[in-house]
Amino acid sequence: MAPQVAADLPDDYRDHQIQGSYAPTAWWQVFEDPVLNEVVEEALQDNLDILEAAARLARTNAQARQARASLFPGLNGSGGASYSNSPTAGSGFGASGGQQSGNLDDPQTGDNGGDQATNGTSDRLEIQTYSTSLGASYELDLFGRVRNDFLAAVADAKAAEFDYHAIQLASAAEAIRAYFEIVDARRQIQLTLLTGDLLAERAEQTEERFARGLAQSFEVYQIRQDLRNTQASLPTRESQLQQIETRLALQLRETPGEIRAKLDRSLRPRLNFDPVPTGLPIDILAQRPDVAAAWERLEGARLRIGARKAERFPRLSFSGSLGTQSDSPGGVLDIADKWLASLAANLTAPIFDAGRISAGIASARATYDERAAIYARTVLRAHGEVVSALEDYEEQRQRYLLIYSQLEEAQASLDIQSRRFASGVGTYVSFLDAQRAVFQIEASLSAAARDAALARLGVHRALGGDWTLNDDVRSLEMRPLTVPAQVEDSE
Repeated sequence: MAPQVAADLPDDYRDHQIQGSYAPTAWWQVFEDPVLNEVVEEALQDNLDILEAAARLARTNAQARQARASLFPGLNGSGGASYSNSPTAGSGFGASGGQQSGNLDDPQTGDNGGDQATNGTSDRLEIQTYSTSLGASYELDLFGRVRNDFLAAVADAKAAEFDYHAIQLASAAEAIRAYFEIVDARRQIQLTLLTGDLLAERAEQTEERFARGLAQSFEVYQIRQDLRNTQASLPTRESQLQQIETRLALQLRETPGEIRAKLDRSLRPRLNFDPVPTGLPIDILAQRPDVAAAWERLEGARLRIGARKAERFPRLSFSGSLGTQSDSPGGVLDIADKWLASLAANLTAPIFDAGRISAGIASARATYDERAAIYARTVLRAHGEVVSALEDYEEQRQRYLLIYSQLEEAQASLDIQSRRFASGVGTYVSFLDAQRAVFQIEASLSAAARDAALARLGVHRALGGDWTLNDDVRSLEMRPLTVPAQVEDSE
């Protein structure tokens, strides 16, 4: 069954369609944070997952080159020397009874003029042979078996290259995610410390008011409980920060201590809510490396069907050799007199194999059906991820704006309480409560900023594309990615 999912994709992303083509290269630079840029660049260069994927890519490229070698004739050179010394008794050479006898051709010298030499006695035969040869063999690929296997190996190499880019995308995304989580975690710890100091002062003020009869006991207990809860949350936040730093350290192939030293400076990424041009849904077939990898594996499975079908037909192969042979090392160089040559053609055809070829074809077809299902699922999942990411980005943007408006109101309230206290109309407790409200909303705003940045990250990750900086890894020559409506079996 051929995959039809590509033809069934919608024409746009409904209300999220933005004019313009998607250009994802180094998109994180819109946050105008040089520290973030350094982190991502290092993640793309030193990540261990990327190095592992690069090794897999190198292996599949080597396997493709190995398969390509079968398309060309094989040429082998050889050289040999042999020596034998054996009794002549019972072999038909020489005479019996211990009489010396020379060669019949030359009774004076015993020279036989050929490749055999005797030691001048009748009971031993000594033979020395030296030879060189150059042999060639070639199978004429009449029905495309070798070529289809080679093209399938090329498809596997291309799939490995797309897998390599998918790992790059995932590594960069994880580094960016960890970075924004570190920014938020540090801000949350800072606000927790400020809130703790404020609550401690607030508890002291409440205790004094209680001592003067201006506050009830439950107020003292409540503010003390808030202070203890805030103090108890600090170790948890610090532990979470250490865990995030450990995750980032793994992405950058460093230790957590090195990450803390690297990020021991101001981290102030600027939020960017500019719309992301998504292009058309069909664009994800070329942009997303996981979709492209699934397509190449589907193409490889199709080609292997043709290769297994070709095993039903005869194979025609040729072999030949050209060389020299002599009874002395110098004689092998006498090409004019000592040459020898051979040429052979071989035609083989399967007659009975107990169903081996048919089973191979059935297995290849089943693999193709499996790859078709994987490809269809990958395309649908990719489209769904883009839609979900766009919706989440819009929701997180609206959430951030709402919380930001709350912060403006809380800061206005704090200004009023500050002026009232300065003029002697308001109380210091009211000022502290207004300050605490600002800290609480700032904590929510920090989390909202993190979520908005990660939502934008989700959009870019869902759309895919080229996230690389300087990529030195190359596979075999790429051919344009096409997605026909029907995929026919290779004959």
